[in-house]
Amino acid sequence: MLLKIMRYVSFLPLIFWFFPMLAQSSFTLRGQVTDQAGNPLPGAHVLLLNTAVGTTTGGNGQFVLSPLPAGEYTLQIRFVGYELFEQVLQLPPEEVSPMTVVLKEAPYNLEGLVVTAQKRIQEVQEVPIAMTTFESQFLQQTNTYEMDALSEYVPGLQVQLQSPNKPGFVIRGITSDNGDSRLEPRVSVFQDGVSISKSTGSALELYDLERVEILKGPQGTLFGRGAQIGALHLIQNKPKDQLEASLTVGGGNYGQKLLNGFFNTPLVKDKLLLRVAGIYNDHEGFIRNLSGGKLNGKKTGAFRPSLRWLPTDKTVVDLIYNYQRDTPPGVAFKSGVYAPQGGDTSPFTFADLERGNDLFINRTVWGTTLLVDQLLNNRWNLTSITAYREFKAFESFDADGTVAPVLWFGEDSFGKQFSQELRWNFYDIGKVSGFGGTSFFFEKGYQALPFETDERSLFVLLTPILRDYIEGFPILSDEEKEALLALIPERPLVTPEGTPALVSNLPEASILGNLSGVPLKSFHREMQTNFGKNYAVEVFGDATWHLTQQLDLTAGIRGTYENINSGLAVENGETPGTLSFILGNPPNNLFAPTEGRQEAHRTFWSAVGRMAAHFQLNTSVDFFGTVARGRRPHVVLVNATETEIINDEIVWSYELGMKSLWKNKRVQFDLNGYYYDYTDFQTTYFDLTDQGLRLITEDAGSATAYGFESSLRFLVSKTFSLFANYGFIDATIDATDTEGNPQALAGNTFRLTPKHSGAAGLDWVIPVHTNFQWFFRPTYSYKSHVFFEEQNQPGIEQDGYGLLNFRMGVNAFQEKLQLMFYLNNALDAQYVIDAGNAGGSFGIPTFIPGPPRLWGIQLTAHL
Repeated sequence: MLLKIMRYVSFLPLIFWFFPMLAQSSFTLRGQVTDQAGNPLPGAHVLLLNTAVGTTTGGNGQFVLSPLPAGEYTLQIRFVGYELFEQVLQLPPEEVSPMTVVLKEAPYNLEGLVVTAQKRIQEVQEVPIAMTTFESQFLQQTNTYEMDALSEYVPGLQVQLQSPNKPGFVIRGITSDNGDSRLEPRVSVFQDGVSISKSTGSALELYDLERVEILKGPQGTLFGRGAQIGALHLIQNKPKDQLEASLTVGGGNYGQKLLNGFFNTPLVKDKLLLRVAGIYNDHEGFIRNLSGGKLNGKKTGAFRPSLRWLPTDKTVVDLIYNYQRDTPPGVAFKSGVYAPQGGDTSPFTFADLERGNDLFINRTVWGTTLLVDQLLNNRWNLTSITAYREFKAFESFDADGTVAPVLWFGEDSFGKQFSQELRWNFYDIGKVSGFGGTSFFFEKGYQALPFETDERSLFVLLTPILRDYIEGFPILSDEEKEALLALIPERPLVTPEGTPALVSNLPEASILGNLSGVPLKSFHREMQTNFGKNYAVEVFGDATWHLTQQLDLTAGIRGTYENINSGLAVENGETPGTLSFILGNPPNNLFAPTEGRQEAHRTFWSAVGRMAAHFQLNTSVDFFGTVARGRRPHVVLVNATETEIINDEIVWSYELGMKSLWKNKRVQFDLNGYYYDYTDFQTTYFDLTDQGLRLITEDAGSATAYGFESSLRFLVSKTFSLFANYGFIDATIDATDTEGNPQALAGNTFRLTPKHSGAAGLDWVIPVHTNFQWFFRPTYSYKSHVFFEEQNQPGIEQDGYGLLNFRMGVNAFQEKLQLMFYLNNALDAQYVIDAGNAGGSFGIPTFIPGPPRLWGIQLTAHL
């Protein structure tokens, strides 16, 4: 069925070249954009306001707009560093020669004021959504290449990046971080309009980007079924009609090596353009492992070739290929209970994780995207987004965090997806602008969890469970219990000398029957694999009614049909596990057998939507309000003995906000408050049950979150700017559910949710010569206390901490050359980025440290 759908869908973009135009007389507007010295300005945004017509200038600053019926238009041209140009035009023109537009250099104004969050180009002030946007200049100035570093500057966003294989995205208290193929994300990550939200494939290097947009609150209408509480959209640079290039090389402590750059050139002028970008980022681990190697390092290589084809003045075709490979050393899941030989249990000192250099990550992500934008007439355009993507990853990790050969796990993940979206955009038709369309999404994947252990060590780990069983066994007398417990004394998993404690045989006890005195195996392996395959067809529409010059009303809806398929299979050990009687999972020690592959599927219909109002008080101040319904899809959770259907998680969002832009777009101040009401709140964790180690996804009932966020940007002068932001959130499980029943996690706060977070920084440029400028860019970010699990266990938490970063250096020859020194975590703050983990299910939680102080030097050259 999928092949048939893909076969038909693959022809859809072809309709753009044969779509019949509305029969009417039309005209073409041609021109060139230059600065006051007559130099062409390539890359300027050229728009006819309240129409679908727009373009960017080519390498010589020229532009062409068509087809245009006779009438009056407002031409708007934007270019960073220059004043906004607007002119009313009448078509047909009295003169047919190309027009010349001269832009005046702006005194100075802020960047990042134009967005496409609502699928059309708008000023951020007009968009009735709480959002943060960064253009490439900010990412370069702050030396931001990773998603967790980006989140330091965004109120309401946290990104936990313990490894590229396990990212966690948190928007306003809602976490999306599970790699199980049966679960759908709550936070959407998009790349040029394509969902890349599955956890294992969503962590990408941030290089050669045009813009990053972070939208908060339910965004299902705009971004689909995974955007329950927000979306992060990466918009990549596209080829331009000019020759340009950039290269950055750098090095630093912990053997850091960086190579980053791009090359852009026209292949056929004004018709076929090429851009190639890439990055290599590598540093050794900063946690020494006594068993071999270093942990918590980085090794990433990525490249992106892209082509832009302009077959007509009305058609833009972009073909983009993305590839990234990550091969860092393993993650330091260090035990908080047992210290390594000669060490301690601090997460920030050396560790002794069994298997040494065989702890690693190997992940490959690649995808191809075809974007086609066809201008139909001056009011309508049609967009097609066709994409295919795959990821393959294997992570080897020591879940107990010690030298004991007891809990080695692998995570072998694979996923592929195909998506097709068709979207019709319309502009100012009866004072209404918006879009409507349909999309198809298919994904298929698996996550295999191989488990290997030395039973002699596993018996020591499971001894407390066995002792609990004996103490609660009703048919045994107190004397019999005491005798048995004496045969099974509790032992530390690791001795005070830092060596594994091993038990060679089961105790001689008649209650064990044939297992009495049996030798324990030095090696045992078993594996559990979950499977997921999903289809989704969606129909959506969103429209803004320009009621007056000051008031806009927006409404949107998205309907979804889902076919969800889940599976589970357990590969039993080659020989029965000797300890299977402890957890009751014969013939396995840990995973309950499935006797083959168990499968289930369900279909669901759903709808999400939003209503919003935008009011422009004056040219400087705008207000907005929204009511939206968000949804996380149902979970079809297949276990060894049963299938659970977890209700879809629903959130109703209510938000009010203000956006302001003052002093000729030099001061931007935003303030917004929100309230979220959840039903069927889903919580997911691993637990050791009578069916072995299981992923538990349960309905935690009702929950509530409320908070506010503020942000300030101030461009004081051409050479001095500053920013600051603050976010507050109170997110807890309610005391009772919707029926008034007490809830098990009542009062607990959402995981990975700091009540207070904020950041501040400045950019100071000091001219010292005609061709030289010093710059100084300090930033500081703070996060308050967080729990790492919804159970809010004492000790599985992180107190508040702050990070101070510095960037300083020199720009030379009109910024064609830059030498920069950077210092991250300048105060060498010690903090953990995750705690508990799989080891916590066995009573031995592990902790992952955040990066220490990092410094280095980078040299950048621009062509």
